[in-house]
Amino acid sequence: MAKADYYDLLGVARDADGGALKKAYRKRAMQYHPDRNPGDAEAEAKFKELSEAYDVLRDADKRAAYDRYGHAAFDGSMGGGFGGAGASGSDFAGSFSDIFEDLFGDFMGGGGGRSRRGGPARGADLRYDLEISLEDAFNGVQREITLTTGVACDTCSGSGAKPGSSPTTCGTCQGAGKIRAQQGFFLVERTCPSCQGQGQVISDPCEDCDGRGSSDREKTLSVTIPQGVEDGTRIRLSNEGEAGQKGGPNGDLYIFLNIETHEIFLRDGLNLFCPIPIPMTTAALGGEVVVPTLDGKRSRVTIPAGTQNGKRFRLRSKGMPQLRGGGHGDLYIETSVEVPVNLTRKQKELLKEFAGEGGDGSNSPESEGFFNRVKDFLGNLTE
Repeated sequence: MAKADYYDLLGVARDADGGALKKAYRKRAMQYHPDRNPGDAEAEAKFKELSEAYDVLRDADKRAAYDRYGHAAFDGSMGGGFGGAGASGSDFAGSFSDIFEDLFGDFMGGGGGRSRRGGPARGADLRYDLEISLEDAFNGVQREITLTTGVACDTCSGSGAKPGSSPTTCGTCQGAGKIRAQQGFFLVERTCPSCQGQGQVISDPCEDCDGRGSSDREKTLSVTIPQGVEDGTRIRLSNEGEAGQKGGPNGDLYIFLNIETHEIFLRDGLNLFCPIPIPMTTAALGGEVVVPTLDGKRSRVTIPAGTQNGKRFRLRSKGMPQLRGGGHGDLYIETSVEVPVNLTRKQKELLKEFAGEGGDGSNSPESEGFFNRVKDFLGNLTE
């Protein structure tokens, strides 16, 4: 029986790139995976064909040979070739292990590439939450932080071995950091139990760090916070994370900024909002109010006569600075007209006199217009 075309099996065009191949294989492999189809020999055979096709097409040399000669490039009829495709047993299992790592390595902590065993290991990244004020975000600030982290042991220089000795290659995994076991046409891989995936064992550990290669130490760092940072901004300090193992590089330290709620200003991106209460008389007759700005200065805002509640006034370029330069946002002053309380008898008499002079009619067009609409609405309901 003729073998199916590899491109047709994966459902891709002959000029499909690596990303399209991977996506197509992942989708179909999940569909026919033996774990999803227990006891289904047809699905198992289909899964094996898909893996074989992807193994060939993902390799540039194998793909070029297949495009030129088809399946004959691998079946030995041409007196050579690759011989890797269509293999069974341990050859196929090893090939499928490579395919699985290529497809799913990014979910296993490998970043899409094959993990290195037995060599220097990069230290872990660290997170530090730093709370700053809105003024700090406006002006930029230099802050010092103190944290406890693992640093390379001075005695053994991070090797974990006692001075004068050195780690030796693990005899169980021969330095690979992992061991493999054959199960059918699958190759199961697990971390070496003898060296915990390090590929090396320390027979004579350093006394100061107990063979860990690092020790906890408190350190103080200076953090530069630029102008214009927003809540949740992340700042990376390279090589300030946990110490690497066996001389490997340090991890990074990530500073996550949390901006405190301000007692006067509200922030929305580059713009600032400042609600200010104004007396009813100022709103009616007009006047002037003095408002603060985040740079520590003051600005005068003219309130025109008849200003309503919620009216906004814009102060250009008085908002937050744009990160890495590029100007400032605006400051918006929003009025909140305050109704007088604790009126004296005289004040009450004056307000009644004002109402009697038409203060509740032509002087309040919005109120009058609303109640006129209500009257019309109720009249329509009774007709």
